[in-house]
Order: sequence, then C-alpha cells, then structure tokens
Amino acid sequence: MVDAQARKAEDAMKKIIDEIDQQHLRKIQANMHRCAARCCDSTTDSMEQVQNCVQQCSVTLKQAEAIVQNEFTSTQNRFQRCVMECNDAVKDRMGPSPSESEMPKYQSEFENCASKCVDKHVALLPTMMKRMKELLASKQQNSALYYPS
Repeated sequence: MVDAQARKAEDAMKKIIDEIDQQHLRKIQANMHRCAARCCDSTTDSMEQVQNCVQQCSVTLKQAEAIVQNEFTSTQNRFQRCVMECNDAVKDRMGPSPSESEMPKYQSEFENCASKCVDKHVALLPTMMKRMKELLASKQQNSALYYPS
C-alpha cells in the first residue's frame, strides 16, 4: 500500500513537471538561447559586454527554475511534516514498550495516516500548478521582451 501511494504521488508530480517544462520552461529557455545568440552577433561589443549580455539573457530562466524548485520544495516539506505527524501520533499511542502483537496495528495506523497525507497533498497539486503557471507566464512574457542592444 505504501509503495502504491508513493507511486501515485510520484506520478502526479512527474505529470506536473512535464507540463510545466513543455508549456513554460522550454519557451523561456528558447528565448534565452535566442537572446544569447543575438548577444554573440555583436561585432562591436567587447568580450566582457557580450558575456554580460549572455548572463542577462539567462536571468529569467534562472528565476523561473527557482519558482518551480521553491514550489516543489514547499510541497515536499509540507508532505514530510504530515508524515512526521503520523509517525509522532502512532508513537504517542504506542507507549514506551509495545508488544510484538500490537506492532501490526500500529504499522497499519501509520500507513493509513501516511496514505491520507499522500491523498491530501496530491489534491493540492492542481493549486500549486495554477500558481506556478501564473508566475511562469509572466516570466515567459518577460523573456520574450528582452533584446540586447
């Protein structure tokens, strides 16, 4: 049961990552490369100016990647806290020296609680996805607007 729930969460996250990559990050990355290519087209700028230009082109992609990373880290941390609360609750019920015969019951309690954590956090993923899409859409527009001099 734990493996199935872990796969469920993993599959849901992978689906979001793929969608974010295809709809937003790749476009921002493509704009970054086009921008950098325009920087390199300059025959009058110094090597330092070209390098600065190329670095400026990558700012939006770095910001977009940070948005995605922060959202996933936040969601992962919330999920881990939920599972830790399950663990603590079961430990509190177990007492200092549970018998061997009680252990399957406590294991089952923990698994049920952890399963609810997975369901709860998978249900929150569409909200996270919407938030990321909104933030990334503005970054995508900004990445298309930057043109080096």
